[in-house]
Amino acid sequence: MNPSTPQPLIVGITGASGTIYGVRLLERLRALEVETHLVISRWGARTLVHETRYTVEQVQALATYHYASTDQGAAISSGSFLTAGMIVLPCSVKTLGAIAHGIGDGLIPRAADVVLKEGRRLVLGVREAPLHAIHLENMLRLARMGVVISPPVPAFYNHPATVDDIVDHTVTRLLDVFGLHTSDTPRWDGVMEAGGRTRE
Repeated sequence: MNPSTPQPLIVGITGASGTIYGVRLLERLRALEVETHLVISRWGARTLVHETRYTVEQVQALATYHYASTDQGAAISSGSFLTAGMIVLPCSVKTLGAIAHGIGDGLIPRAADVVLKEGRRLVLGVREAPLHAIHLENMLRLARMGVVISPPVPAFYNHPATVDDIVDHTVTRLLDVFGLHTSDTPRWDGVMEAGGRTRE
């Protein structure tokens, strides 16, 4: 692998609402020529079809490689397979709990467990509200292990005009965590103006 080429990234899409975040992440990673290894959970597939215009096959085609959520023999289930880490977006609280307690009964939590044991970057876009004590304790448990907990919370300083703007901004910030910096969406520049006026 060329040293300047980003390492492969594992992407998990679970059954929480917001599967469009995972789809857009894959589109952006493909544009950046990052090798991706995708796992869509059973309920992630169901939510995808319900919430978006995409089919499971179309989303799988955005990834370099994809695996069945039950395939414990997949390359990404081994620490000897080198990656930059993993992002689960959206991450359900069920998956959050499984990762927090080392329950690798599906490929997404198993791959996350491997990323943790190998000391690689793990990012969870936890999508749930309101949060109760178990959710918060699981997030704290993982944060203390170095996991980045980054719920897809919209920002408004960039004056989003569409849902796509909101999704793109969140994905840009998550790419930043892996050092994949892009200029596709506006960034905060420290200039504040009343009424959301656009600077000329």
